[in-house]
Amino acid sequence: MTDDTGSSVTQVKNLDFTANPAPLGLLGFGMTTVLLNLHNAGFFALGSMILAMGIFYGGIAQVIAGIEEWKKNNTFGATAFTSYGLFWLSLVALLVLPKMGLAEASDKTAMAAYLAMWGLFTAIMFIGTLKASRALQFIFGSLAILFFLLALGDITGNSTITMIAGYEGIICGFSAIYTGLAQILNEMYKRTVAPLG
Repeated sequence: MTDDTGSSVTQVKNLDFTANPAPLGLLGFGMTTVLLNLHNAGFFALGSMILAMGIFYGGIAQVIAGIEEWKKNNTFGATAFTSYGLFWLSLVALLVLPKMGLAEASDKTAMAAYLAMWGLFTAIMFIGTLKASRALQFIFGSLAILFFLLALGDITGNSTITMIAGYEGIICGFSAIYTGLAQILNEMYKRTVAPLG
């Protein structure tokens, strides 16, 4: 499209005026991860608070963020947020379906396989973050370690490993919370308020 002088005119329809969905996904992931791992570290029992967070903020909110990343043509963000949102929903289903009499409860070996598969996925996604900020690298690196520690805790039945995983998961979750809030503050103030590396 050109104006009457013959120069190019940018078409408004090609401009992206939508918000950054990453903070929503990071906060949904981070806050839910901290709460679950406070349980893994032994601070309180697994109850409705964690399940509700897993369904709504860790699950649905991250899936929404993933769909929004897809609309922004961000394959990494779309894959990450949608996958981890569905991880939370599947984890809740693993816990709730047996209580409802709809499936047999998974044994420790099955849970270890489930967690190890998520660890493998996360380790590959970590490689993708080597092209991104240090903050994202830390989130994905620590998350891969968390999944593998939880899988090891299940397969060995060693509660100390699960407790260590809980503390490591708290750190991982808070790193995601920091990254999400840093993106919001940096955008609001139009400068680096909280560095992402």
